[in-house]
Amino acid sequence: MNIPDLLLPSYILLPANLLAALLLASCVRYAPWRRLGETRLQHLWLASCVLLMLIWSVKAGVRPGLNFHLLGATLLTLMFGPRLAISALAVVLTGVTLSGASGLETLGLNLLVMGALPVLFSYAIYSQAHHKLPNHLFVYIFLDAFFSAGLAMCLSGLAATIVLTAGNAYSLDFLGSNYLSYFIMMGWSEALFTGMAITMMVAFRPEWLATFSDRRYLKIK
Repeated sequence: MNIPDLLLPSYILLPANLLAALLLASCVRYAPWRRLGETRLQHLWLASCVLLMLIWSVKAGVRPGLNFHLLGATLLTLMFGPRLAISALAVVLTGVTLSGASGLETLGLNLLVMGALPVLFSYAIYSQAHHKLPNHLFVYIFLDAFFSAGLAMCLSGLAATIVLTAGNAYSLDFLGSNYLSYFIMMGWSEALFTGMAITMMVAFRPEWLATFSDRRYLKIK
């Protein structure tokens, strides 16, 4: 996605940057950084940032701002929680932006569309499932990971479409047929990527998942 700054007017970019800055400041301040040190997962958090930088750098597109890549937002949310996930995606986006993928003026907007929105959506699904559905491994893998990741990708694409339309960058008809429709396929890819990664971690590295508990999902006393 990585919307470039030349496509949108300042009346959209300035409020988005302000909102993103406030959100990121809150996440950095209240994120459980100490838990990373206590569980020795700081290297995993940094490695996840580097891996996603590489993934976000491999993208395809049809026009400026109309590109596609995996997000990894749901995966980070289940691994580290929402605040650390948004902080990680801010690092990823900054690295990708500095490499020339988009302009600095759209850094905040891109963080909201590709980071905060899918992370908060994914965590909302996890939270609702945790409180209202049985604590079953099937629910965690297929709802919290697989379906949540696919829907989060589609939601991010819808948000990008709305922003580009509101900024008169492209017409809604053009975006509907040449951009938004492709997010169904991207959503499926995101779901497979996240579902497989979470399944592997549940089986071999459950300590990497801040939202997973053997006692809760596997009924180990």
